[in-house]
Amino acid sequence: MSLAALIDAALPQTQCTRCGYPDCRRYADAIAAGEAEINQCPPGGAEGVARLAAITGRPALPLNPVNGIEATRGVAVIDEAWCIGCTLCIKACPADCIVGAPKAMHVIVAAQCTGCELCVPACPVDCISMPEVTTATGWAAWSQPQADEARDRYAFRQFRRHRETAENDARLMAKAEAKLADVAAASTITDPTTLDHKRTVIEAALARARAKRGA
Repeated sequence: MSLAALIDAALPQTQCTRCGYPDCRRYADAIAAGEAEINQCPPGGAEGVARLAAITGRPALPLNPVNGIEATRGVAVIDEAWCIGCTLCIKACPADCIVGAPKAMHVIVAAQCTGCELCVPACPVDCISMPEVTTATGWAAWSQPQADEARDRYAFRQFRRHRETAENDARLMAKAEAKLADVAAASTITDPTTLDHKRTVIEAALARARAKRGA
């Protein structure tokens, strides 16, 4: 197992971004590359720093206050009286633990919430709170099985979003190809020069889409 993978396995997988990186794995990659310190993960707390010190051979450091403090763990709760069903919290949740549909009230699956707090600033009506569910902090408030499940849920979310993007791109490409097959019939434009320009624009867009899919 690579050093980055060992470091990633020792992180709490809350995907909270407080370390300054988009997710736990990219923080692990940065530590392994010598680009980040081992004291930037508030959810891991002092024990988390000690774990990373043991893996990397670096000296343990106090948690960097720039990234936050070690605190009790909270779980998101939505005030249903104020929820407007905007779905912004669903998009922000790295663990896919918010259930709901547009213009319908959303619900947090508490057992799957990592306490990352990313849904709180995403809510435009400030209807999400984070009541604490433990009096312990750091790894004392979080378990390895919870971290493993959170990692799996985050990985599936990434896969799902990639698949949805690919499917949407395929639909748009098919639509563009259908229009390109008969630009005149697909448009109210009758001027030949303008139609030729429209055809060129569509061809360029399709070329970019194909290049993107092949990258």
